[in-house]
Amino acid sequence: MTKSSPTTKSKSAKSKSTPAQPGKRATAPSPPPLRDTLVLHTRLSLAALLDQFQALFPPEALALWLGQQVLYRRAFSPLIILWYLVFQFLSGDPTLAAVVEDALDGGADRLSPPGKPLSQTLRSEATTSWAEARQRFPEAAVVKALQTSGHTIRATVHNRQWHGLDPALLDGTTYRLRPWGDIPQVFPPHRSGHNAHPYWCLARAVVAFCLATGVVLDCAIGPTKRSEQALVLEMLMQSLWANTLFIADRNFGVYSVVRAAVTAQAQVLFRLTAVRAQKLAKEAQVKLRPGLDQRIQWKPSRHDQCPQPLPKEPVSGRLIARRVTPRGFRSFILYLFTTLGDPLITVEELAQCYGQRWQVELDLRYVKTQLHLHFLECKSAAMARKLWLAGLMAYNLVRAVMSAAAAWTHQSVFRLSFSRSLKALRKWLPKLGTKVALKAWKRLIQRVARFTLPKRTKARPPEPRAIRYFKRDFPKLCGDRAQARKKLARTNTKSSCH
Repeated sequence: MTKSSPTTKSKSAKSKSTPAQPGKRATAPSPPPLRDTLVLHTRLSLAALLDQFQALFPPEALALWLGQQVLYRRAFSPLIILWYLVFQFLSGDPTLAAVVEDALDGGADRLSPPGKPLSQTLRSEATTSWAEARQRFPEAAVVKALQTSGHTIRATVHNRQWHGLDPALLDGTTYRLRPWGDIPQVFPPHRSGHNAHPYWCLARAVVAFCLATGVVLDCAIGPTKRSEQALVLEMLMQSLWANTLFIADRNFGVYSVVRAAVTAQAQVLFRLTAVRAQKLAKEAQVKLRPGLDQRIQWKPSRHDQCPQPLPKEPVSGRLIARRVTPRGFRSFILYLFTTLGDPLITVEELAQCYGQRWQVELDLRYVKTQLHLHFLECKSAAMARKLWLAGLMAYNLVRAVMSAAAAWTHQSVFRLSFSRSLKALRKWLPKLGTKVALKAWKRLIQRVARFTLPKRTKARPPEPRAIRYFKRDFPKLCGDRAQARKKLARTNTKSSCH
């Protein structure tokens, strides 16, 4: 992602450099590290968050997303339903009562139809109206809203491309659900040898993040029985991804995902396993060794499975093997496959670009820990999908605020703290419907721009992936709570710690 800085002496000196000699190919200078060049320039001029939210989802687009489903003129209009689905995660209080209290305080009056403010239309403190409103809102509209928010926020940002492409990161994760309603049938519990009767249901999600801004571009959700590769195929086959460079780890470095990305007009930069890289090198009749940069044709084998619309044709690309020595770790050989055939893109640039893949792990950590999407309270599978997508939209709005602050101070968005930005945004939300919202918004952008992460000079010690549980007097509950109640009733005893 080349840095667009003001003209300097060094820039003018470069423009007067001697031209390349005939017969010799000019080589592009190696750019600085990507993480230091992600200095954004944005057109985000947000008067208030609700105004930006309303601009993201105009009434014409909402009517198109709703399709044939008719939503009567109730107190909660489609735009207000969409906003409060996001508000549940932005505010930090996911309860239904928090939405009703904010609506009665006039928090969404600016989104209401003219002359019908929501605070005056609602006449009850009950949460039934909001619960029914979010249930009847179609899931397809939430999917379209997430895609629109991600692509619109990304489009407002300049200086985000790398060699004319928009890099996007792919990875998968899971989140927990209680076995209520039809959730156990759609998202069955994950059974392992340690627990024959598991309680928690698991849903799997594959998310595509923009590398420059961190916003979510798209998401596919399914049960854990479906692999991450199958969910990625579903995501890629539903829309075109022209001018996009997908970056992913070894789990996605298979023929079917590469074929689907090429069919969707995208480019790929995937890591390969040593076995798969050796197989591709053998087919190309080259020796797999560090320093290899070979053009190959990735032909599908009889074991490669592709969905019916995808043609089983060879994919042309480059097979790369490069020895990498991370700081504080042992060296290893990095095997990459990319469809980028430009010889001016060097192996060092490709390896450096793939090194930014770790950012997707941080993005997913923010989504699950800061917005509490690791566990969702709902009673239907449709609501489980809608809440997860709404949480990703809330994450996109936080990233939009961070992008505006980073562009205002001309620094990288990854140098800002996500958790502190989220806390500042939550404190600004009560001022949403007041007259000082614009002045408070400018102050919010200035504050977020100062939430820079500390520069660590020493390497942090490795931490074990384990937590220390607080000792409780009560034993651990295994299995279904309803079965535990029946067992307690049969024994005719009181529930105690003894």
